[in-house]
Amino acid sequence: MKVDLYDTTLRDGMQGIEVSFTLEDKVQIAKALDDIGMDYIEGGFPYSNEKEAAFFRAIKKEKLSHAKVAAFGSTMAPGGRAESDPALNAMLSTEMPAITIVGKTWKAHVEKVIHTDIAENLRMIVESVEYCKKHTDEVFLDLEHFFDGFKDDPDFVLEILREATKAGADALVLCDTNGGTLPGEVVNIIKSLPAKELAPIGVHFHNDCGTAVANSLLSVDCGAIHIQGTINGWGERCGNANLCSIAPSLAYKTDYRIFMADRLSELTSLSRFVAEKANIIPDKRAPYVGEAAFSHKAGQHADVINKAPELMEHLPGSLIGNERKIIVSELAGKSTVVKKIARFGNFTKQSPEVAAIIEELKRKENEGYEYEVAEASFELLVRKQIGRYKALAELNNYHLESFKTGGFPSKTIGRLFLEADGKRVMGAGSDIGPVGTLDIALRDALLPFYPFINRISLVDYKVRVLNPEKASGAKVRVFITSSDHEHSWDTVGVSENIVEASWQALMDSFEYYYNRLDDK
Repeated sequence: MKVDLYDTTLRDGMQGIEVSFTLEDKVQIAKALDDIGMDYIEGGFPYSNEKEAAFFRAIKKEKLSHAKVAAFGSTMAPGGRAESDPALNAMLSTEMPAITIVGKTWKAHVEKVIHTDIAENLRMIVESVEYCKKHTDEVFLDLEHFFDGFKDDPDFVLEILREATKAGADALVLCDTNGGTLPGEVVNIIKSLPAKELAPIGVHFHNDCGTAVANSLLSVDCGAIHIQGTINGWGERCGNANLCSIAPSLAYKTDYRIFMADRLSELTSLSRFVAEKANIIPDKRAPYVGEAAFSHKAGQHADVINKAPELMEHLPGSLIGNERKIIVSELAGKSTVVKKIARFGNFTKQSPEVAAIIEELKRKENEGYEYEVAEASFELLVRKQIGRYKALAELNNYHLESFKTGGFPSKTIGRLFLEADGKRVMGAGSDIGPVGTLDIALRDALLPFYPFINRISLVDYKVRVLNPEKASGAKVRVFITSSDHEHSWDTVGVSENIVEASWQALMDSFEYYYNRLDDK
């Protein structure tokens, strides 16, 4: 059985906290979704604002290879006529091949939200579907609050399903709008529907109980052939069903067919591309596409990975474009370290370099360093122990001065003095805080020698106090995430001085990239 995947990142996903896209972002994301083989892309609600309407004008200029773009909107208003309804006509004016109409299927919403009666609500749904079906190829009916409405009055909901089918709906999308329906209820309700009398069933789950993906997959087992969701599971409140989990689960764990099955090696890149467009740090623990999804820390686990990875991983990460990571810490055994440094040469458990790395690792972690997430700093530690490290620059000193005047924002100015490429150089910078100032000054000093620095940007900065009982004398651990807009890496610094800890992590970030370039 073929299952259609319908992406609503550009509409429902944008209702999630901290998610926002420009018009250009939306067009680029739509093109990326088409490239991976998404069946439907919901572009937004054209009646809501000019930006939403502009997307449909822009996407018509693009030549999509597979995906159909859908316009979204509500049914006609109570007491009105479909032909003159502005929301319906706004959808039709987009000239998209698909339209998704949302209609009420919970009596409480009919009476308390749109303030009409059951008969009028049914007329609104039926006439809206009929009208749109006359003017576009496919019409999907999103049955808002379907599961709550069914539990409240199944006969009321069944009448809507039957009449919408007669009106020509191409799919009846059962929506768990509140996200409160559990998997057992989903199965029982869908199985109770007279499927042979109805249009094809689709589903749209929110994740308020943490079961949106499970509900979606179980719905397919119950006969649903149209699954709605978002990239990274973003959406209102706790989000929507995560297509980055649903797609590979269907492709690799079931006999169902999805069009994008042959392109899932691009899924991790798509997940991170969409996150970058929203300026949101990707969830490292996300199933399938997260950085931690194929990461192994415990020595015993890492040892098994070396011998038979299929015993510790439910599928190879390469199938969805992810990669295995062996995480190092003071718990790491020699096998873990050997695996981790294999790219540098033929090392064994008996190699003196391996013993030196483990000893240095334990010493540094005893001081407060943590390399589980700071793999770039760990690589520099390894390089220093095996003689494969090349210094980018040597610091002589830096000087920072922060000041604040009246109601104006604080400001920091700074200078630093380095030796780079055999020359003494100075860099200067000014920013709100000391870390930004150091970053600017370092770039100022090194850019003439190392133009690659322009590719690097600081994308995240975290501070943790290690021993708060020491008050202002406590040690802090700083993590910095950097990116060249294709790859990202993490570095760490530790000191009683937050500026010094930040400097260590910042310098590691540049040196890691420099040494990687030097390898090439």
